[in-house]
Amino acid sequence: MSSLDTLADRLGRRLARLPFRRKLNALIAVPLVMISVLFAVYVNGQVNQAESAANEADLLSRSGTVAQLVDDVQHEQSQAILYYESYWETPTNRAKSIPDRDSYVAAQAATDAQVDKVRQTFGSAIPADLATALQVLEAGLQVPRQTITSGQLPTDNIDAAYGNVAESLIDGLGLSAPQSNQSTARLSDQLDSLLRADSAHAQFETAVVSALTRDSDATTQFGVAEGSIQLYQAQVARFTAIAPTDRSNALGGIEFGPDEVNLESALSSLWLKTSALTEVSAADLKAARAQALALQPSAVRESQKRARITGELIPEIAGEAQLDSTRAWWRASILLGLAAVIFFGWVLLLALIRRSILGPLQQVTEAARRVSELSAQELSRVADEDAVDNAEGPPQLEDLPIPAEDEIGELAKAFNQVQSTAGALLERQVQSRRNIAEMFGNIGRRVANLTGRQLSLIDSVERGETDPELLEQLYRIDHIAVRLQRNADSLMLLAGIRETELDGRPAELSHVVRAALGQIEGFERVRLTARVDATVAPDVVGDLVLMLAELLENAVSFSPAHSEVAVTLREEDGQAVLEIVDHGLGMSSERLSEENARLVRRERLDLAPTRVLGLFVVGVLARRWNIQVTLSRTPGGGVTCQVVVPSELVTPSAPRAGLTWSPAGALPPAAKAALALGASATATILPPAARRHQPTPAAPAVAVRAADLEPEPDLFAPRREPDSTHARPDDPAPALPHARTANATTDAGLPVRKAPTAEEPPAAPTAPQTSETPQTPPESRRERPGLGGGLRRRVRGATLREGLSSADRLAARPADPDEVRSSLEEFEAAVSRAERDSAPGISSTTSTTSTIGTTSNPERTEGVGQ
Repeated sequence: MSSLDTLADRLGRRLARLPFRRKLNALIAVPLVMISVLFAVYVNGQVNQAESAANEADLLSRSGTVAQLVDDVQHEQSQAILYYESYWETPTNRAKSIPDRDSYVAAQAATDAQVDKVRQTFGSAIPADLATALQVLEAGLQVPRQTITSGQLPTDNIDAAYGNVAESLIDGLGLSAPQSNQSTARLSDQLDSLLRADSAHAQFETAVVSALTRDSDATTQFGVAEGSIQLYQAQVARFTAIAPTDRSNALGGIEFGPDEVNLESALSSLWLKTSALTEVSAADLKAARAQALALQPSAVRESQKRARITGELIPEIAGEAQLDSTRAWWRASILLGLAAVIFFGWVLLLALIRRSILGPLQQVTEAARRVSELSAQELSRVADEDAVDNAEGPPQLEDLPIPAEDEIGELAKAFNQVQSTAGALLERQVQSRRNIAEMFGNIGRRVANLTGRQLSLIDSVERGETDPELLEQLYRIDHIAVRLQRNADSLMLLAGIRETELDGRPAELSHVVRAALGQIEGFERVRLTARVDATVAPDVVGDLVLMLAELLENAVSFSPAHSEVAVTLREEDGQAVLEIVDHGLGMSSERLSEENARLVRRERLDLAPTRVLGLFVVGVLARRWNIQVTLSRTPGGGVTCQVVVPSELVTPSAPRAGLTWSPAGALPPAAKAALALGASATATILPPAARRHQPTPAAPAVAVRAADLEPEPDLFAPRREPDSTHARPDDPAPALPHARTANATTDAGLPVRKAPTAEEPPAAPTAPQTSETPQTPPESRRERPGLGGGLRRRVRGATLREGLSSADRLAARPADPDEVRSSLEEFEAAVSRAERDSAPGISSTTSTTSTIGTTSNPERTEGVGQ
């Protein structure tokens, strides 16, 4: 085997190891790069031409200032010659008089101003040759101007000083340089011819006037005049050859007119007397100078006409150059767009070819990936009550097209079978999951209905029962039924059932916590401290009660029985923050991280451990309302749960100055006495429809100070309220409206007890008391005033601090309005009976006295004594 075959074999093996996609990309990329380079070169040339045309157009538009500068220099030269001739016009035997030099000074100022204007017009884009010519002009005329002003510079030196300035300015523009754009080159030639013709004619005008003076430089100026007119005619012929007819005719207008005739006649007369230019007498010199001064107005008018014609032609040429520049840019843009269309068309063609080759392979690969993704999605599927499980039905996997009966076609057939099998399996799994969710929902509904009926029956029994022991047992049964209903709510939540509460009302967050306590076991161990409170939106109250009930249930269940669970409400950045702190066993760091992640992510119930069902419910509700729930360690052991309710769900309420709410069983004796006598004055009245979910502890709750639990004088002050609105000490703390109150049959879930009368003392609570809490003696209970008359009464010493002496406790008993009113009525009735019995004849006086006594009593109301 030759070396060439070996090299080819090695190259073939290397190419065989390359992926198929890379091989195809190489076949497409090589011609694409070549076409891109060709297009780039062509487009770059067009853009350069457009830029060159724009630069030339800008130069032509600015050249008008240079033409005006050339005219100003020629005018200054003419004024210098006239000033010199006027200076030496006086006779030699008389003192020299200085002539008027204002015209010459004005010409100098005009030239200097035009130089500044040229620099300002061109700015930083001024050509280098033009900048040099301007510097030479300023430096070269500085000394001659001073000498001419003093009359010491003769005419021949004046012509030498101003002679080459105009030519250097025109050459500085660079209009005659080679141009890449033919259109702009033609316009540049036209402007160059125009400027040179203008300069030549201006030189002709000045030279004729200078030659007429017949001074020592007259012969030279005569030759300059002849040369200038010939140069002018040559430039006009050049301009006519390259410019349109209308412009040629406009430029030819310089040669017509009386002033031009006068100048040409003066030149002809000088040509006829050429020999007389060198031999001049004093009389001839004086006459020649007078003739030159007489010709000066014609030269000035001719110069003005020439400047006007030139000023009209230069903008016209510059405008055409600008139009050509615009056309060049349009042409470059169109070519660039066409090149881009061709380029992208070529790319599209190559892409279609590539797609036609890779299409079948990609379809097979995509089908395999789709089946794999569906399998992986089923394994790691996340779904809870917030999203309907595959509501659109099982995914419809399209069959792969089989373009040809080849290897790729056989592979497509195999994948079609795999797709159909995977789709059927997924549909069966989805249906199974739906059936399980529906089963949970049905069980939850049935349990909710049964517990609702059970609560209704318990309520009816409680209303007719007065035995305290039996009432306590009924309350416990009621509490167990409420917990069962909470479990039913959790089941319906997990099944994806979301019921809308139509009669919901906003409630304070502290009341939400109380309602949650009514749904758990061991609520008497919970202590609530509300620094501030907030009003919760009605649509979130039911879900928030369920969430807090689950969290409080965990806190109470996993902490020692002798410890208490602290619940704190505070405000932070407009959000309501609720912290639940227990001192139980706690969890490890890994377990805390896992549970916090479960509260955030959506997890399938059939894959989640059953022992975290409560936290699963909390996570579902937290994600539904965007509530942030975080678990952390409690210092010393236990778990702290922080619940942050966003500001859009709560409305801030008035601060509570650190009020603490806790069950009455955990309060000191002074607080219990306050509870027994007037704590109902601080209880919050909630809607009766919400009370069936409230727990019924042995002793109700009361708000006291968190520091020393000492009530202030006005905290438990009695209020004048109707009897129906008084919250009795034996009544449980009211709860919040629940999402499913439709199952209740009464307005109050707890029994409505009758007010104690004088013959029947109120039933004492039967909850177990701690060793530190002294039992109230029966005598004190009998002596405690009831709630008769619709007013709440204080008990002597009930609100005093412990430790006071008995002498301090003895104080005047406040007058009871009912007793005073009853005494007055009995006294008036006795007086009336005595008057009737002793003096029957003065019934009218008795009636009057009775009326006066009745109306003069300020405490008596309408109908008293009748």
